[in-house]
Amino acid sequence: MLMITSFSNPRIAQAFVDYMATQGVVLTIEKHTQWDIWLADERHAERVQAELARFLENPADPRYLAASWQSGQTNSGLRYQRFPFLSTLKERAGPFTLGIFAITVLIFLLMSIIGDQPVMIWLAWPYDPSLKFDVWRYFTHALMHFSVLHILFNLLWWWYLGGMVEKRLGSGKLVVITVISALLSGFVQYHFSGPWFGGLSGVVYALMGYTWLRGERDPHSGVFLPRGLIIFSLIWLIAGWFDLFGMSIANGAHVAGLLVGLAMAFVDSQNARKRT
Repeated sequence: MLMITSFSNPRIAQAFVDYMATQGVVLTIEKHTQWDIWLADERHAERVQAELARFLENPADPRYLAASWQSGQTNSGLRYQRFPFLSTLKERAGPFTLGIFAITVLIFLLMSIIGDQPVMIWLAWPYDPSLKFDVWRYFTHALMHFSVLHILFNLLWWWYLGGMVEKRLGSGKLVVITVISALLSGFVQYHFSGPWFGGLSGVVYALMGYTWLRGERDPHSGVFLPRGLIIFSLIWLIAGWFDLFGMSIANGAHVAGLLVGLAMAFVDSQNARKRT
């Protein structure tokens, strides 16, 4: 075995190995402090060195990329770790984010098993004056979802934005935003469409408004939402308002949630400026 060279970048090492495979020369990769390239048949050493010199002049040449597609080798010695889904989920979200995430999924599964109506009877906004003291109803409407697309869309944003707020500003701040936005967005939606609604989107829109304006006015807060995404959310809101999707959308909750988030971000950023 003859060591040919070492690379600090494993992808570049793989590209060279794949290219040589298309030329009929088998190389292997071993990881030590760097990614070492080894040649088993030393009769090809001179040829490999010449190809290496050409490769180093332009590793991004399309022929090397094409070689990676052509070779299809799995025994080069290079191993990539699998994407750590669960650890990433936990790393970018705090306990409150994950708790609401889990409860929402469980409620969705329960609705799928026993039907929407039994769950809504228990969790929906007070639909009768006799239920006005069932305090949980003013918040649990946000935990009910009625389709896979509905829950995926909301939970993705909840994890991304809620996790950011909780990690950077603390669980208390996320709890306050969630409670206030769920209450007020539910109140507005109730007056628009009655009590039979659900979904986390009012809270999600509050988080969109909060993270965007807080990031614009207080960059040191650590929370932000790119302008392109807030524009997307506004376009989505307007399209839903004019029923361009042909589906039932809680437009009142969306608008109310967005305004709540903007108002809270304005107050918090003002307080942050006073402190500095």
